[in-house]
Amino acid sequence: MIKEQQVLDEWFKAKGWPYWSPHEILARLMEETGEFARLVNHEYGPKKKKDGEATQDFEDELGDILYTLACFANTHHIDLDSALARSLEKVAGRDKDRF
Repeated sequence: MIKEQQVLDEWFKAKGWPYWSPHEILARLMEETGEFARLVNHEYGPKKKKDGEATQDFEDELGDILYTLACFANTHHIDLDSALARSLEKVAGRDKDRF
């Protein structure tokens, strides 16, 4: 398990906080993904930032997405490090002769 995922779980347990329901986590993930999409559009797309609009950066937006995914993973006893390793292995096998 990645250190930050474990720290998050310990923090929630120490505070006595419940995780959100899967539906609430999904809604939060979509919200955070939308903020990331908006930033990508501002940086690389035709929709530029409005005057006075809050400053965003990719690291913060990706961090919010990862935080939300860690909450889901913790509620489902999923090790994100293992999940990512499995995905990388799958892609490496599937795409080894692709490019």
